[in-house]
Amino acid sequence: MMEDCNPLSVPLSNPGKVTADMDAAHTDTGAAGTGDLEIRPLTARSVVLSTLLGVHPPRLPARYLVRVGDLFGIAEGTIRVALSRMVAAGDLVQAGGTYALTERLLERQARQDESRLPPPLPWDGAWEIAVITAERRPAADRAALRHAMSVLRLAELREGTWLRPANLTRRRPDIVARQCTFISGHPEGDPAALAAVLWDLDAWTTKAHALRSALTEAATIAERFTLAAAVLRHLLNDPLLPAALLPPDWPGPDLRTLYERFESDFAKLLAAHVPT
Repeated sequence: MMEDCNPLSVPLSNPGKVTADMDAAHTDTGAAGTGDLEIRPLTARSVVLSTLLGVHPPRLPARYLVRVGDLFGIAEGTIRVALSRMVAAGDLVQAGGTYALTERLLERQARQDESRLPPPLPWDGAWEIAVITAERRPAADRAALRHAMSVLRLAELREGTWLRPANLTRRRPDIVARQCTFISGHPEGDPAALAAVLWDLDAWTTKAHALRSALTEAATIAERFTLAAAVLRHLLNDPLLPAALLPPDWPGPDLRTLYERFESDFAKLLAAHVPT
């Protein structure tokens, strides 16, 4: 499926998994398109952040991150400057030469992990429905709630009403609990038709196919790394619907499998070139 590099035959020796830089990840599945694959330049910051997002727990010594940067031709000084700036920006915390993600990015890592797994619950046809019941909400609270709802993979049917099939388990943040009342229900019409109204599944499919083709055909490790990051961002936009509500030949499982293969290959490459 993907071209192999010679070092990928080296056995894995716990190098840690490198995953995508999730900066500015969108939750609107309607943004997809073959001409917009969200391919972002490979930078020192993206390499550092992607590496830490893929490690559990997300904490690594600076010397390891420097060696990862060297794999992509990024100078040690450039990596160390990026580390200092990320600490100053509140993305990382540093102690004793070791760098770790802050709480905000730990939440992002949890979303990233969830996006790579199938929905955990069997679906009995029920939907979770959130109705905004709080009054006189400041603009900041309204914006925070909209972001939280998207993170929970709820879609807005109309202003003040969000819903999705009840096939996911996740903690609702305080901002949601304060502003919303949740109820359970079943749509009277075709639930698949309702899902198609709430999420642009055709657009997600089109972009998934384009990403899959691009990653399969990529020739260099840098190209594969940046494309894999785009794949993971796209998986974050997967609404994780029950199979009964998805179009035929939904590409989500295949895209996850392709990403897992890249990650396994890249881990072996790190084991060969970035010893701990």
